[in-house]
Amino acid sequence: MSTPKVPPGETPPAEGSIGSAHRERADGGIWEHPRAFLVPIVLGSLMIAAFFIARIWGW
Repeated sequence: MSTPKVPPGETPPAEGSIGSAHRERADGGIWEHPRAFLVPIVLGSLMIAAFFIARIWGW
């Protein structure tokens, strides 16, 4: 069977269409800025480590 002819100015179905746009990426929410979570976690773990180091050294 032959390929059906496409009228001029129309996009053939095999090449896609701009009729339906892609969905916009959703907002990242709380995961948009992961460094905002990383900084308090690192600072908290350093404070806990400093506490135990101070106890070991007897300060």
